[in-house]
Amino acid sequence: MFTGIIEEVGRVARIRSSGHAIQLAIQAAKVVEDVQLGDSISVNGVCLTVTKFTADGFEADVVPETMRRTSLRTLQVGSPVNLERAMQMGGRFGGHIVSGHIDGVGTIVSIGREDNARLLQIEAPPEIIKYIVPKGSITIDGISLTVMDRQPDCFRVSIIPHTGEMTNLSAKKIGDPVNLECDIIGKYVERFLEARFAPAAKSGPTITVDFLRENGFTD
Repeated sequence: MFTGIIEEVGRVARIRSSGHAIQLAIQAAKVVEDVQLGDSISVNGVCLTVTKFTADGFEADVVPETMRRTSLRTLQVGSPVNLERAMQMGGRFGGHIVSGHIDGVGTIVSIGREDNARLLQIEAPPEIIKYIVPKGSITIDGISLTVMDRQPDCFRVSIIPHTGEMTNLSAKKIGDPVNLECDIIGKYVERFLEARFAPAAKSGPTITVDFLRENGFTD
């Protein structure tokens, strides 16, 4: 579990391919200060497991399913990546609940400015857009951000200077893919509602002629 508050920007030091999977070596400093084998580290929002580490970086395996569903497949040696260690009990919760399980990939379609803010407009597929709520939370490449507004096929976020300096968003360009994770609360609410109302929907309408007659609505 993560909070979406990026601790540092690392660099891809090496990529080893094996079929549709890869092994990533990430150059980093802060996130390996107390790392252990098997620890979880968010890389551009994707929860990866540490398989090796040194004083200046770590390695992680990326399976084919993760390659298909995330933008990690576009990484190259030297690419900057947002890094965050799994949250600790008792620490400050500065972002929102982030699982590190990506819902899909969006595309930056416009970049603008409003005074000191950098505005990003991101196009996303319908299965992601339906969970996005204005003033709600969204995770972009592992960064906890607030949604400014939403359109049928895209949404906007406003990036403060500090976030731009502490993450890889300042290097993003129009057309770049970004990993998106929607607020987990909305997904659970949807699932609970489906479980609650699906049986009634499958069994058909509960109001019948007999029901109306028994309750005095018809003869």
